[in-house]
Amino acid sequence: MKELLIIAIGSALVNNVVLSQFFGICPFLGVSKQVKTASGMGGAVIFVITLASLFTGAIYRFLLVPLQFEYLQTILFILIIAALVQFVEMFLKKTMPALYQALGVYLPLITTNCAVLGVALVNVQKDYSVFTGVVNGFATAVGFTISIVLMAGIRERIEYNDIPESFKGTPIVLITASLMAVAFLGFAGLI
Repeated sequence: MKELLIIAIGSALVNNVVLSQFFGICPFLGVSKQVKTASGMGGAVIFVITLASLFTGAIYRFLLVPLQFEYLQTILFILIIAALVQFVEMFLKKTMPALYQALGVYLPLITTNCAVLGVALVNVQKDYSVFTGVVNGFATAVGFTISIVLMAGIRERIEYNDIPESFKGTPIVLITASLMAVAFLGFAGLI
């Protein structure tokens, strides 16, 4: 149990997928304009990464390894992730059309979000069991959600501040992201 807690805290805070490993930057910068859309994207990423960790871990351990087809892992992982994202997209379009519209092009981009594939590959590299991989995936997705919601909250506040013209738009967002990354380095001594 202690090992799972260390993996979870390490994945969510210490080795934050966005602010430490720099995976998933595209949706992090693109969807973090409002807290509402950022939390919706975070929820979708939690769902996709958690289920992707479950399915990719099980298929790798119980199908690819026994058949000695480990070299097909990346292709198979991408197919699984794409199918999960399609499911999320259909679900949101049917049940939450406003969130679906707000996420726009960034929802299908979860398929190409390197954080999702990165978690599946890390689970295989570190030889995690299926359950441990799911815990790692869930914690990584929670870390992604924390960082994107924090960024959205900061961007909402920055919008009404007096910022020099040369820093408006993308420059202030990148400066904010870099300061958040430095702040998250404070968690490095935690584990």
